[in-house]
Amino acid sequence: MTSPETVAYFAVLGGLGLIIGSFLNVVIYRVPLGLSIVRPASACPSCSAAIQTRDNIPVVSWLLLRGRCRSCGAAIPARYPLVELLTAAVWLGLGWWALDPEGGAIVDPLLPLLLVLGSAGVALTMIDLDHHRLPDAIVLPLYPVTVLGLALAGVVTGEWPIVPALGGAAAWLVVIGGIWLATSGRGMGFGDVKLAPVLGATLGWVSFGGSIVGLFTAFVLGAVVGIVLMLAGRAGRRSHLPFGPFLLAGAAVGLVAGAPIAASYASWVT
Repeated sequence: MTSPETVAYFAVLGGLGLIIGSFLNVVIYRVPLGLSIVRPASACPSCSAAIQTRDNIPVVSWLLLRGRCRSCGAAIPARYPLVELLTAAVWLGLGWWALDPEGGAIVDPLLPLLLVLGSAGVALTMIDLDHHRLPDAIVLPLYPVTVLGLALAGVVTGEWPIVPALGGAAAWLVVIGGIWLATSGRGMGFGDVKLAPVLGATLGWVSFGGSIVGLFTAFVLGAVVGIVLMLAGRAGRRSHLPFGPFLLAGAAVGLVAGAPIAASYASWVT
């Protein structure tokens, strides 16, 4: 890509990420409550006034309204624009990952799948933090989406790393499912078990070593955060931390840096 094309590429990704982030705010609020994400139209939770189009522009409307409802003046949580910005950052990061570092051309056909998984990951992270669960309504559709996304990548590239993908899915499922079984669900939620194969398969398609690094990273991050919370008096030995965010963060590390980390480790031990 030439420089103007690169700028346009990232501008489109960032803009779409903001729009998807705005939609994810609806998903995060409604899905755990069993509500439709289509109807009714978005409204202020305080006064039930319908949100006008001009007040629904990602980030910009929140800033112009100074974080308050136009109708009743109730505070609009800063979390809404933060989710929009986070989603845009995820889209930009994945867009950067999909570029050829030498020529700048888009070379990785996994990008559509990764954008879907990244967006779902934002919603699942927020829901897990709020409700300590990963809804089937979001997790289960990721199975056919992942199969289709990997198949698309295989058709485009002519490469079919099915064995590493299945190995990654199996590794994540065995480890996460094993912990769930061994602790009778106290050490891991079943939603984590259902999410694990999707992440493991996608990472395994890219690099089986990266898949293992991502899985290991999830536990390291969980342990570090748990220790920090205990030292700060915010959690105890029996406190339950939602593990979905750590699985997703570990998967992100595995995608971006997993393959070189695995290769470095392999060369070191041999």
